[in-house]
Amino acid sequence: MPKLTLSILPDQFAVCRLSPDADIPAWSRNEEFYSITRSRDELSIVCLSKDVPENIRAECDWRALKVRGPLDFSLTGILAAVINPLSEVTIPIFAISTYDTDYIFVREDSLSQVVAILSEEGHSIDQPAR
Repeated sequence: MPKLTLSILPDQFAVCRLSPDADIPAWSRNEEFYSITRSRDELSIVCLSKDVPENIRAECDWRALKVRGPLDFSLTGILAAVINPLSEVTIPIFAISTYDTDYIFVREDSLSQVVAILSEEGHSIDQPAR
């Protein structure tokens, strides 16, 4: 498995579910990070937790680890190198891939355990700058 360098993003994130025909809400788009995916079944939005209105179906308190990229499309095992050791100790994750890199979201309350596990696996973890 490849040894990676990951950076912890400083903010808390939410994973939101809206109806598939919903308009993309202005609150979901910020300058820090957001991801929007529409399918036949849903409109899924990942954005800063602080921006999500109370009436929106959302799972909050996620933290993001960004894999240092850009990553070449020919690389294999990137997500597996992070996900496999976490799955062995039943830590749930949510992943988003972009053109350049991958983001792995873990619950805030498991972040220190995640950092310890991934460090033991040989990955480098950069702490967030504030």
